[in-house]
Amino acid sequence: MNTAPERNMALLRTAYQNLASRDLDACAALMTEDFIANLPGAPGPLHGREIWKLGAQAMIDGFPDLRITVEDMFGDGDQVAVRVRFRGTHQGIFQGVAATHRPVGFRSIEIYRIEDGRIAEEWVAPDMISLMGQISPRSAS
Repeated sequence: MNTAPERNMALLRTAYQNLASRDLDACAALMTEDFIANLPGAPGPLHGREIWKLGAQAMIDGFPDLRITVEDMFGDGDQVAVRVRFRGTHQGIFQGVAATHRPVGFRSIEIYRIEDGRIAEEWVAPDMISLMGQISPRSAS
């Protein structure tokens, strides 16, 4: 692992492994103090590791058996792009929707900027339309 992109991708693999094992503190420790999250629909960037942890915890609360599969990853310079698949069962409240106990699956395209060996910024584009459609009361069989 000589190049910056290789080191950065290794950092992201560790972050995803920590997330998969539900160790949000270990994930947050890989981020800069002034971490920035760019989320679709948000009025502007969100700042701080604690904000990230709240979002990750909401996913874990809604889908306690959430499985994360990194399908593709590549890096260039200080950035890493990741195509990731999430699968789980809707077992808790998520985005105001009570547990449906339905299996769900959705993908996300995520780009990270690395600064001094830590995750400094993310741009994530999860397929929330697909996810919410899978747990919508109207999609009951």
